[in-house]
Amino acid sequence: MGRREKKKKGGIGNVISTLILIIAIGIFAFAAWNLITIYLNYKTGVDEYAKLEEYADNQKITEGLDDTMEENDTMGDEWGDAELTEHGGTSKFEVMENPIDFESLQKINPDVIGWLEMEAVDTINYPITQGEDNDYYLHRTFQKTDNFAGSIFLDYMNKSNFGQRNSVVYGHNMKNGSMFGSLKKYRDEEVYKTSPYFWIYTPTRIYKYEIFSCSEVDKYSTNYQITFRDKEDFQEFIYSCEEQALYDTGVDVDYTDTIVTLSTCTGNEATRFIVQGKRVRTYAAVPKAGGYETEVQE
Repeated sequence: MGRREKKKKGGIGNVISTLILIIAIGIFAFAAWNLITIYLNYKTGVDEYAKLEEYADNQKITEGLDDTMEENDTMGDEWGDAELTEHGGTSKFEVMENPIDFESLQKINPDVIGWLEMEAVDTINYPITQGEDNDYYLHRTFQKTDNFAGSIFLDYMNKSNFGQRNSVVYGHNMKNGSMFGSLKKYRDEEVYKTSPYFWIYTPTRIYKYEIFSCSEVDKYSTNYQITFRDKEDFQEFIYSCEEQALYDTGVDVDYTDTIVTLSTCTGNEATRFIVQGKRVRTYAAVPKAGGYETEVQE
């Protein structure tokens, strides 16, 4: 009788051990599958954007050519629509060859409206898209492939010409440093001092911005405000941005300026990290002499 009880207990123990082993293997397999999926997702996004580098020849910027272009380039009638010139009227822009082959890019995706390049953090060098809402490109790449890396995209409420007083550009804080994963480097003032400038290229204009504020803000912060009642309202907005800065850049900003806000997540659901720059130069973009050596990949 005793032997039977021991055998019975031993059998139950073996079943339990086997079940635990099966569960452990299942958990391990799921974790491995999850890691592989994440890796492949990262790789897909990285590979896709790497292919886009052939459409951009902006590794070394040469400011200004000898020619000038005369234009009357006002943006709109509302106060909040900044003019590309200094407070309106007819002005002359220096001409710069556009290093971005927008014609080919827009054949791949008509939603591309610009290209962003950061001087101090050269890994941020991406096309900018704009969807009908702020969800579409949150988890879709430039080629509209489902991918949690998403795209760098302009707020859908902004005008695509970056002519409003504050244009907001979003990107994911990817762990591998892609997209806006390297934007947080601007927490370090020494990185900022390396070069305080970034560039936005569009099909017809090239804009140079000087960073005046880097800060961590609430996700509902007024830093994301796009429209303003008047110049006083915009000036208060600027004061608020400056007060939240992690360090003093010494850059003067006032209500006559035009701003771009670059935004990414922080790992804290409630906050975002932003880098804000004011426009300091505008160039008239002309096609690259000799054309672009790119092949459209439909």
